[in-house]
Amino acid sequence: MTKGILGRKVGMTQIFDETGAAVPVTVIQAGPCKVLQVRTVDRDGYVAAQLGFLDKPRRLSSRSERGHVADIGSARAKKLAEAGVAPVAKAGCEPKRFVREFRNAEGLEVGGEVTVNVFEGMKSVDVSGVTKGCGTAGVMKRHNFAGQRATHGVKKVHRHAGGTQAGTYPGHLFKGRKMAGRYGNDNMTMRNLKVVRIDAENNLLLVRGAVPGAAGGYLVIRESNKVG
Repeated sequence: MTKGILGRKVGMTQIFDETGAAVPVTVIQAGPCKVLQVRTVDRDGYVAAQLGFLDKPRRLSSRSERGHVADIGSARAKKLAEAGVAPVAKAGCEPKRFVREFRNAEGLEVGGEVTVNVFEGMKSVDVSGVTKGCGTAGVMKRHNFAGQRATHGVKKVHRHAGGTQAGTYPGHLFKGRKMAGRYGNDNMTMRNLKVVRIDAENNLLLVRGAVPGAAGGYLVIRESNKVG
């Protein structure tokens, strides 16, 4: 069974362990998350649970988002009821801002709640998020190129990439060549981060080290399957 929860990055700080050493940690607001949907092999072909994090105002929610979590008396639902089709279970909550699925998550029911206590006794987690976007960047910033020399004929091209051609044959660039372009704003997962502390009262999870994204960014936290 996969254990996981949705959260939001609060920021970084440091705490002191039993020996007095400073430990850099990231504070994550983890849950509580509502179980919006449970997928089964018979109905969907796979096992998963869909979680939602943070209420979304109804004025900002579409009709489909509101109908996904509660019965809004749609015409389609009425037709299905008249035809004798059993209605799909609804969570009966407000629409959610951040919704993600967790594969192989069993033992959850629609309308239930997942809290940070799910990580009780867990040593490490994997944290996924979207990294900070840095816009268009050159090769030195984006790929850590050394740049060209500052002497001996190099004129006003010190931060350029240099030659990128592959010769007369094949006469074109190979796919994947490191060049200037969009830097950041990518999905990234930090693996095997040590769980330092769990504050169930305030729904906070403290993990050692940094996690992707800026403060306030949404995160997906899963039980780590990495050994060692």
